[in-house]
Amino acid sequence: MASHELKNVPTSQSIADTFSPLREVAFITIICMSQFLTQANIGICVATLDIVGDSFHVTEAGVLSWFIAGYSLAVGTFILVAGRCGDIFGYHRMFLVGFSWLAVWSVVAGVSYYSNHVLFIFARVLQGIGPAILLPNGLALLGATYEPGKKKNMIFAIFGATAPNGALLGAVFSSLFSQLAWWPWTYWTMAIVATVCAVVGVLTIEPIAHVSTKGRSLWEIMQMLDLFGAAIGITGLVLVNVAWNQAPIVGWQTPYVYVLLIVGILFLVAFFIVEIRYIENPILPIKAFTSDVSFVLGCVACGWASFGVWIYYYWRFQEKFRGDTPLLASAEFVPAGLMGLVASFSTGLLMSHLRAGWIMLLSLTAFTVGSIFTAIAPVDQTYWGLTFVCLLIIPWGMDMSFPAATLMLSNASKKEHQGLAASLVTTVVNYSISLGLGFAGTVEVNVNNGGNTPHDVLKGYRGALYLAIGLGGLGMALSAFYTFKSYRKPSGEDSEQVEA
Repeated sequence: MASHELKNVPTSQSIADTFSPLREVAFITIICMSQFLTQANIGICVATLDIVGDSFHVTEAGVLSWFIAGYSLAVGTFILVAGRCGDIFGYHRMFLVGFSWLAVWSVVAGVSYYSNHVLFIFARVLQGIGPAILLPNGLALLGATYEPGKKKNMIFAIFGATAPNGALLGAVFSSLFSQLAWWPWTYWTMAIVATVCAVVGVLTIEPIAHVSTKGRSLWEIMQMLDLFGAAIGITGLVLVNVAWNQAPIVGWQTPYVYVLLIVGILFLVAFFIVEIRYIENPILPIKAFTSDVSFVLGCVACGWASFGVWIYYYWRFQEKFRGDTPLLASAEFVPAGLMGLVASFSTGLLMSHLRAGWIMLLSLTAFTVGSIFTAIAPVDQTYWGLTFVCLLIIPWGMDMSFPAATLMLSNASKKEHQGLAASLVTTVVNYSISLGLGFAGTVEVNVNNGGNTPHDVLKGYRGALYLAIGLGGLGMALSAFYTFKSYRKPSGEDSEQVEA
């Protein structure tokens, strides 16, 4: 059982060396559950989107996309704050809070059946704060527990492998509940699983703290958290994202949409000015953005925005045009989960032999090619044609980019800033998914001629997928340039440490 006293761990000692084999397996499993449940919460919604929408009498594509985009928006927006809280209050404590929060709002999401879709979207958004707390603190626990090396590489790869399998199993169980029982049980079961994970976490995770708050006043703690900067940044991110995701529903000609976008951009500009010039302990230290970090995060943003568009329209295409039931579509998605395991373990091995740039380039190529295959797949083509091949390719994008980017920033960061390192990657991943859906929705409604016929609806889907291809291609260009740049560095500069 874990000790309940926070420990300041010497940087020369690996905490993992003190674990028994059983304790270590339990520790890795419960940390990986944070990624698993994060992606499962996407799978449970996208697979049964029409069933849940019908129960609320909602059929508009723009409103339905909020069921997913609202969740990813919250995950991506609040991660930096949650990572800073972990740095200050302890990763272990915040990790358990994340599971508990997810459990509470999963219950509310199920109960919303008795209300309306507004409460459901509200619950989905607040659900997302749970994974926003879990992901950076789970990754920070891994980063602080293991020293750089092959073992750490493989564990980060295992963490990445849970992403496609979380989405797959989430889709399977939500389909089973929705078709054989009642869709709210999907969310109530999620609450039960999150509660069990919190209990197991109490028993297996070693509390770690690198910053002491003892004797500090409330004002000093607020300054350490940079609540003022965080409030400005969160406001800006939310307003920009809401504008892009609301525009497909009401149109860009609606005044409040472009007003939200303009105000959101102004808030983001103010955030960077405040962080650079006025905040003593900025939540996002600009010094962390070395050229390497910036390139990697740019690649991740393009890849996961492309993925967010792909996964939404892949499921819409399978269910709307090929007539798949949610359960059949989930069964067809199985190859992605299996290939995700292969991709993750392969990435764990490759990270010890290839530069991060090559792994990023391969990842972005997988995202791009997978989107191409879905965009050009004929409606009447067999599943075993382009769709099956696509599901063998896409997991390589997910399971190469995330562990490689996270590991790079983890190894480049001091142990007391593992929360920041984990937050940067997970913020970009999840915010990009939500923002990508907003971009795609705008493209869809502008090319589908009103979506009055199946042909026009399909035209809108394909237009959105062409955007995914463009985003993936941009990421490929960035990763190729980053790889070329890495070969021009003097030796010894590849692992410059992020200062904070």
